[in-house]
Amino acid sequence: MESISIFEIIKVGIGPSSSHTMGPWNAAELFLDLIRKKHKLSDVKEVFVEFYGSLAKTGIGHGTDIAGMLGLSGENFKTIDTTKITEKIAAIKSANSLKLGGEVEIPFIYGHHLILNMTKSLDFHPNGMVFKAVFNDGLELEQDYYSIGGGFVATQEQTSVDKVLTRTPYPCHHGKDVLLNCEKLGLSFSDLIYLNEESWRTKQETQAQALYIWENIKDCIYKGVNQEGVLPGGLRVARRAAGLNRKLLGEDKKYKTREQWYQLVDDAEENFVNINKWVTCFALAVNEENANFGRIITAPTNGASGIIPAVLMYSQAFTEFTGNDKIIRFLLVAGEIGTLFKKNATISAAMGGCQAETGVSSAMAAAGLTEIMGGSPGQVLMAAEIAMEHHLGLTCDPVGGLVQIPCIERNSMGAIKAITAANIAIESDPANARVTLDEVIQTMWETAKSMNNRFKETSEGGLAIAVNIAEC
Repeated sequence: MESISIFEIIKVGIGPSSSHTMGPWNAAELFLDLIRKKHKLSDVKEVFVEFYGSLAKTGIGHGTDIAGMLGLSGENFKTIDTTKITEKIAAIKSANSLKLGGEVEIPFIYGHHLILNMTKSLDFHPNGMVFKAVFNDGLELEQDYYSIGGGFVATQEQTSVDKVLTRTPYPCHHGKDVLLNCEKLGLSFSDLIYLNEESWRTKQETQAQALYIWENIKDCIYKGVNQEGVLPGGLRVARRAAGLNRKLLGEDKKYKTREQWYQLVDDAEENFVNINKWVTCFALAVNEENANFGRIITAPTNGASGIIPAVLMYSQAFTEFTGNDKIIRFLLVAGEIGTLFKKNATISAAMGGCQAETGVSSAMAAAGLTEIMGGSPGQVLMAAEIAMEHHLGLTCDPVGGLVQIPCIERNSMGAIKAITAANIAIESDPANARVTLDEVIQTMWETAKSMNNRFKETSEGGLAIAVNIAEC
């Protein structure tokens, strides 16, 4: 088994869903590359895309259709002005055309060239889609893709991460591998990951990328705590982070920049209730941005994108474990825990329910926090196990097919569970643990396989039907 870089697990993304937005967007870009490889974009007469299964059933609420159109238009979700997305989609729909790859104008009628097929699923994976190009000479090119979680895309032959897989000097495919390598080398968990990440880049480049992630985290939280109003989609979900931010700071506290705001948070009263509310505020801020097609950090998915930012911000504002070195080590360890779940279970809610998203992210955050608190490798793995153990069986049942209810609040709960798990682990002896991380990952995967499909991001079970709101 080859290894995955931690920056394939923690990376810059766009809301509202890694599997239903980023995955289809990446698939559209891959299809453009396939056309360019075999033909020319100028030879294309028409392009069709059909989404199946979970992608179709929650596609409108998750922006799957929007991602497909923007991806085919040659837009990049890492660089697109997110405030222009609505305008760009309106232009495509009103003109009944799009500029393929940003180069060639072709007809594109929503509902004809783009279809959400809610009655059929493809066998390979519940997040399936088929792209087809028809050329001026009558030839056709067709390719199926599958969004397998975290923005990763697969065909039946390979996945989008295959090209960046490599063999590291000290492979960590299971928790037991981490323990063995750390003991053999006399290294901390994060030092071990530093060594393995050199298979992709220098240590300095790894540090720079981690701090780039941290800057994006701070940007996202800051945007979220300064945005009022109602989230899009029709559920009329009110943003809460901004109001909570004002209440916690006090109405007399004023700021004009992100740095000024951060200093006010850092100076805030440190009691249990206040800190608990701040963690909640951080998580809400990120996931409200995610629900609004904002730029976020996928960690390991968008539905769970608020947990690691909330816990990392907590560590920097309210603990003694601060500074760039701690931030980097937190992210290294958190990312590596995410790879264990991806390789041995799933990070796709369409495959495993919300345990595969908020559960995995909570485990990642718990591990990262334990590492910078001075935990041993055994304690770090124990923290991840505790966090996941208390997410086992959690279903994915988004109301209206939107990443809002119960997704936003679940991130707050996942962040608090991560902090609690880290606190338990740091005061425990891993030798006395009766459940290992490897066992809980295996259990999570068995639970995922046994879970009814109604509870796997289809909006056909749980709160999605109890609340009785049609997809928006």
